[in-house]
Amino acid sequence: MVFVEEFEKVKPLPAKDYVRVSHYELKRFVSEVFIKLDVPVSDAKIVADNLVSADLKGIESHGVARLKRYIDGILNGVVKTKPKIRIIREGPVHVLVDGDYGLGQVVAYKVMQKIIEKAEKNFFGVAAVKKSNHFGIAGYYAELALKKDFIGVAMTNSRPLVAHTGALGRSIGTNPLAFAAPTRKEPPFLLDMATSIVPMGKIETYSRKGEKTPQGLAIDEEGKVTTDPGTIMEKGALLPLGGLGEKLGGHKGYGLSVMIDVLSGVLSGANWGLKVGPTQGPKPSNVGHFFAALNIEAFMPLNEFKDRMEQFKEELKSAKLHPEFERIWVHGEKSWLTRKTREKIGVPVYKKTMKVLKEVSEIVGVEFPF
Repeated sequence: MVFVEEFEKVKPLPAKDYVRVSHYELKRFVSEVFIKLDVPVSDAKIVADNLVSADLKGIESHGVARLKRYIDGILNGVVKTKPKIRIIREGPVHVLVDGDYGLGQVVAYKVMQKIIEKAEKNFFGVAAVKKSNHFGIAGYYAELALKKDFIGVAMTNSRPLVAHTGALGRSIGTNPLAFAAPTRKEPPFLLDMATSIVPMGKIETYSRKGEKTPQGLAIDEEGKVTTDPGTIMEKGALLPLGGLGEKLGGHKGYGLSVMIDVLSGVLSGANWGLKVGPTQGPKPSNVGHFFAALNIEAFMPLNEFKDRMEQFKEELKSAKLHPEFERIWVHGEKSWLTRKTREKIGVPVYKKTMKVLKEVSEIVGVEFPF
């Protein structure tokens, strides 16, 4: 495995585009912004931890660059700072929750903790959530189950940004899912993915860098494949996993997205597809989530499971190497190494993102420390 200190050299960032900041300072700043907007301290820390965790892992598309959207949602009155999160239905292993249009990170964190408690008592916990908002990176919630050595699952629907197979224009969400499983050696297995080829935040990252996108990620308003991030963000549509049409399996990514919308939106009572609105308004987005926590002891001793996971990981990594690759990664390794590195040397924040953070500080009236 690559040494932590060397990992950022695997995928270096041009120093002229960013500044490095302490993740502690970044969390403190984000927390202060939300506290200033009347979000309870404990809740503000949850949101800050979620956003900065994304940046630490190298998922800049879902990190502090999104801060202003959440702030706009609060200022526009569509995101509540002190929601009355309530349980609508509950049983030994399940719960249906009304998030009362609170910050998605806060709603999701509290619901995931609830079903982890159920998994401790009854081996399994599952939850559907309505009236929530964008909750950041899905892996954050799946990983919460790892603290108990459980398997965690998290998924959510999102506003329409993707053209499903055969459609022209935005019709379904990027609808991400995450799956986390404990292992004996760090890092644990963590799959955290959108059901589109990339999330829209990735397109925004290309735009901030002033770069074209790779070919095949999105189409313009006429249905032609485009690499211009401005066109994609303004009037284009992302493509599902597999790309345009069915030849390379675009219909499979489309199907995965719909499956997540069925569980997160249709089943929960939340919005789905075209009905889901953006976090910043003008009306509540009514995002839906779906979570699960599985106690491994329901099936086998935990130590046996961890041993089997290590054997599986080793088989994957020791496969004959393709000539165009330097190594084989298992899901969760890259983000774990990136986090460990950035905790030591700081989080790279793009200068354009830094301008947005300064703008936020001026809007809410908190000191800008960077």
